[in-house]
Amino acid sequence: MATQTRNQGTAVPDLIAVGHQQEDVETWRARNNINIADQIKLVKIAHMRYQHPDLEEIEKFLGDFGMTIAKKTDEEVWFRGYGPDQYVYHAVKGPKKFLGGTFLVESYEDLERAAKLPGSSEIEKLVNAPGGGFLVVVHDPEGFPMNLIYGQEEREESVDEQPKKLPYNFENEKPRVREFLRFKPGPAAVHKLGHYGLCVQDFSSELDFYLKNFNLVPTDFLYVDEPDGRKKDVAIFAHIDRGDDYVDHHTFFMSTNKTSHVHHCSFEVHDYDTQMLGHQWLGEKGYEPVWGVGRHILGSQIFDYWWDTAHNMIEHYIDGDVVNRKTPIGYSPAGDESLAVWGPEVPSWFLH
Repeated sequence: MATQTRNQGTAVPDLIAVGHQQEDVETWRARNNINIADQIKLVKIAHMRYQHPDLEEIEKFLGDFGMTIAKKTDEEVWFRGYGPDQYVYHAVKGPKKFLGGTFLVESYEDLERAAKLPGSSEIEKLVNAPGGGFLVVVHDPEGFPMNLIYGQEEREESVDEQPKKLPYNFENEKPRVREFLRFKPGPAAVHKLGHYGLCVQDFSSELDFYLKNFNLVPTDFLYVDEPDGRKKDVAIFAHIDRGDDYVDHHTFFMSTNKTSHVHHCSFEVHDYDTQMLGHQWLGEKGYEPVWGVGRHILGSQIFDYWWDTAHNMIEHYIDGDVVNRKTPIGYSPAGDESLAVWGPEVPSWFLH
């Protein structure tokens, strides 16, 4: 089967798609001169950070979105889910501003390495945040912040907060007998932060920064056909490489755009009923929907996007794919048809 040359610019060398669909990760690393020994080792994504002009408004919204206040002051609010993370969202009082996603790293040495990157902050001891820890803020080539944390204590999970796993009756299997499903209206309780996404202008330079400095690995690329017949990659879904351990299909998303801005952040909830109850709850409270409910193609998640009170996009999702080092990199054509297998029509401006 013929191979096709892919053009990503000068920072990351051209990619060669194996066949036309997939490529193994080690081949991709070798061709792009990525040395894993030089990378800062991410463990998982932990929380988002945003600046909000009205903390009371975002506190009310995130409560209706399914988060619980872990701690608050006059200038900051930390919101948690029911998972082991001390908090999944950190809101700071001030003019609207994206303050970045935050990743747990393997060691304090990873923070020291990150602090040496151009434009990085010094290592900060977190004295007010729940769970403590140490933080470094790095900046990518387009100025987006990325936060790295180490030494934070995990939250002790409450058994009472864990949702019940419902038995489903399928056409040829009926495990639920003499038991009726009854639900209470309310927010869709958030378990954890799943991912966030950026829209960028210089896709090649941004890709170079994230994939060489950190153990982020492509799960899927989206491409467009160039006039000369080459295929130019314009979006990436990337996961954290944890070897044989299974991780979410993507923790980080990035797409080419005319302007640089955060696209959305996304939080996992328990199941479809939880998600639909949350969708109904947010609608009844008068919040503005973006897109959903529907089923993504890449990642397979059932999605539901909303605007928060500062007009940041935020998502509930369930039932996402998981991958590991043995999962080949996928390549698919970009376009609305690559976004969902079912659901409402995608807004024309969704990726703008």
